[in-house]
Amino acid sequence: MKSKILIVDDHPIFRMGMKELINQEEDFTVCAVAEDITEARKALASNAPDMAIIDISLAEDNGLELVKEIHASQNSIPTLMLSMHDESVWAERAIRAGARGFVMKKEASESVISALRTIREGRIHVSKNMVSLLLDKLQVNHNSRSASTVDILTDRELEVFRLIGAGLSTREIAEQMTLGIKTIGTYRDRIKQKLGLKNAAELTRRAVLWTDNI
Repeated sequence: MKSKILIVDDHPIFRMGMKELINQEEDFTVCAVAEDITEARKALASNAPDMAIIDISLAEDNGLELVKEIHASQNSIPTLMLSMHDESVWAERAIRAGARGFVMKKEASESVISALRTIREGRIHVSKNMVSLLLDKLQVNHNSRSASTVDILTDRELEVFRLIGAGLSTREIAEQMTLGIKTIGTYRDRIKQKLGLKNAAELTRRAVLWTDNI
C-alpha cells in the first residue's frame, strides 16, 4: 500500500513539481493538493491522507495554524513543514506546533522523500545543522535576559515582526494575515514591550535588521 500524501502550498508550479517527485516513488502517492487552509480541510475530510506536506507561508494563512489544527484533531496525521525561511527560526516552532519534520524549500527536491520516510517511521526529521542548534539550545538558560527574538515572541508576533521587517504597513499586514488593523496594532504593541522598544521607528529598524539576517 502506498502512503497517501496531501500537499498544501500556494505556488502552483511548486505543487506540480512536488507531486511529480513524490509520484515517482513506489511507496508514495499524492492524493490531493491545496493552496490554503480551507482547501486543505476539505482535502483532509474527503481524501483521508496518511501524511501532509505543508508550507509555512500560504497566501493568506500561516501553515503553522493548520499543523496545530491537524495535531489537535481526533484523526491526526504526521505533517512535514516546508519553508523558504531560515530553519534556525522556524524549524523549532514547526516541531512545537506538532509537525514531525522540517525541510527548507531550496533543499526539498533532495530531502523531502527521505523526510517523509523518516516521519512515517515515527521519527522526527530536521537537518543535521538544526540538530546541532537544538542540542546547543538545551544548554541555554531560557529565563536569561539574553533570550533571542525568536524565543521571546509568539508565532503570531513573530509573523507580524517578519512582515514589518519586509516593509509591509499595518494595513498590509492585516490584509495578508486576514486580521483586523486593531489586532495588528495590539501585536505591534506587545512586540515593542517584549523587545524593550520605545516607538514604531525602533520597532521597524529592529525588524528590518532581524529580517536581513535570517
